[in-house]
Amino acid sequence: MGWLILQPGTRLTLCRKVMGRRKWEPLVRIVDVEVTAVRRERLDLITSEEVAAEGFPQMSPAEFVDFFCRSHTGCTPESTITRIQWRYLESHDTGRISE
Repeated sequence: MGWLILQPGTRLTLCRKVMGRRKWEPLVRIVDVEVTAVRRERLDLITSEEVAAEGFPQMSPAEFVDFFCRSHTGCTPESTITRIQWRYLESHDTGRISE
């Protein structure tokens, strides 16, 4: 829903859980990525192929939209969301950006 100023070329560290993490919970880093594309579009325009790319190949677009809206307060099928594509960085590259 956010990421309004994210730009291609930005490096990010994907983590298991960031939002809602309690102070005592460890920050588990998964992998470093570089953003390759960012676009804003309506959530209900998502295709079956894009749902699968999001990691939910068993869901239809309608099921994914329902799931996404239940997971994000204030989200409706007509909401504009940010679509982010990235590439994985080489394992020896340690460039990190914290949120």
